Amino acid sequence: MTDESAPSAAEPTRAGFVALIGAPNAGKSTLLNCLVGAKVSIVSHKVQTTRAIMRGIAMHGSSQVVFVDTPGIFAPKRRLDRAMVDTAWSGAADADVVCLLVDAKRGLAEEVTQVIEKLGELRHPKVLILNKIDTVKRESLLALAADLNARVGFEATFMVSALNGSGTQDLLAHLASRVPEGPWLYPEDQLSDLPMRMLAAEITREKVFMRLHDELPYSSTVETDQWKDQKDGSARIEQTIFVERESQKKIVLGKGGETVKAISIAARKELTDILERPVHLFLYVKVRENWADDPERYREMGLNFPRH
Repeated sequence: MTDESAPSAAEPTRAGFVALIGAPNAGKSTLLNCLVGAKVSIVSHKVQTTRAIMRGIAMHGSSQVVFVDTPGIFAPKRRLDRAMVDTAWSGAADADVVCLLVDAKRGLAEEVTQVIEKLGELRHPKVLILNKIDTVKRESLLALAADLNARVGFEATFMVSALNGSGTQDLLAHLASRVPEGPWLYPEDQLSDLPMRMLAAEITREKVFMRLHDELPYSSTVETDQWKDQKDGSARIEQTIFVERESQKKIVLGKGGETVKAISIAARKELTDILERPVHLFLYVKVRENWADDPERYREMGLNFPRH
């Protein structure tokens, strides 16, 4: 932590929620992890990987900023899609500040326009963040910022690269000054409100997507069945990867179990780094037909079950 971000005795403590919203693949999860300084949300090239609301906690001076990483907002086609989009807008409605994250390279894509139309209905303070600025010429960036500001009353605009961290500290300083005065909501050293069992499942789900993003529909899910802390300090974790059809199970397993083994190795390595202790990870693959229509699965993911 830098000196200027250290709390001063004279400063009142602040704490509040900042929602990150935007179209799929705008870079919300990458930005959240960058601002928090640790991995709390999965990142994937496959769109719509964030499902439930993830909260990452960043400290800046005497302020505690609780970032809410919402699912990407898109035109929903299925029940799971509707649940994710509803969750994103409810996360925005409950926040103190709403940040719209726009992929500067893609600019005013149709999905961004749809988000902007609804964003005008929210009375919250709004901040515009243009991401991936290192991929676009300055003139195009300024034109895009002017266009978006003409459509919505943003109180501030920030240009960042979530991937390399450029501009993110200025953004964090601004948001730290905008959350309400009040006591901190979480312990100072806590990075996320996500239980470790769920974070472990999310990490494995990310590895499934990274390995199989062209072959597997995103309606697969991972659940942590068992977590046992061993006497030697290691963790024994058992997880199940659920898919909707037998043909998908074969894809996840791979020839001779090669694919699921590679997924397990990648997930175990990352979990070992996060937990800072050895991890023994055991993965199973099961078919659960129509799980996307089961209300219980939605509760486990922190989503409301749409009745229609």
